[in-house]
Amino acid sequence: MKAIILAGGKGTRGKPYTEYFPKAMTPINDKPLIDYIVKYLNSFDFIKEIIIISDYTGLGGQIKNYYNNPKNGKKITFVQDTQSGTGGDLLHIEDKLKGDSEFVLWFVDNLCAIDLVKMRKVFKEKNSTACIATRTKRKEETGFAVVENGIIKEFKEKPTMKLQLSECLGIYILGKEVIKRIKAKIKQKEINLSFDVLQQLSKEGKISAYDIGEKEWIDAESPMVLERNEVTVKKIIKQMGF
Repeated sequence: MKAIILAGGKGTRGKPYTEYFPKAMTPINDKPLIDYIVKYLNSFDFIKEIIIISDYTGLGGQIKNYYNNPKNGKKITFVQDTQSGTGGDLLHIEDKLKGDSEFVLWFVDNLCAIDLVKMRKVFKEKNSTACIATRTKRKEETGFAVVENGIIKEFKEKPTMKLQLSECLGIYILGKEVIKRIKAKIKQKEINLSFDVLQQLSKEGKISAYDIGEKEWIDAESPMVLERNEVTVKKIIKQMGF
């Protein structure tokens, strides 16, 4: 089984930082964000190869240079991002998935010590075409208040909220059927994985959800977000075993 890391994109939310380095290279304790993901994926025995999709003609070249350094000897394959959407770029790895019935897809701005063994089990038990990591609890970054008849009765500082809908995270296990669905839309200039492919699969009842439960997760969109959530980041890194 292979793991695909999507490390392309324009990093719009991370500007001005992403004008100088790709989001994947955002530093956390003197190591780039992507290195935590790579090492974590390598900790699972069933993952045999990691494929990183990025724009290596641009800032993504920093990722390739980092892993070409002998002291960071990881078994990694690099695939050029063609700016054809989150779905379109997966067509470039079709030939590399021969012999595999499913693969992990990890968006590089997702930091989470997700249990891929359990997630893979859900994927198989539900006979899914896709399985998406979700959560139903979220720790808020702002304060809340209990209000009765226009009077504040109690403050709740940054509470953990129960979500009415499951929040989708950027970590998937996908069957090769997804690639076939993407190929059917190849005439589109850009193919969005969620809206152009997974939306239809959800209507067919072919997508399962793996709730991460009490595990922490963060959208590592910029150095500012990571710094503001330093405690959470440290907890996730510890859960990952680092």
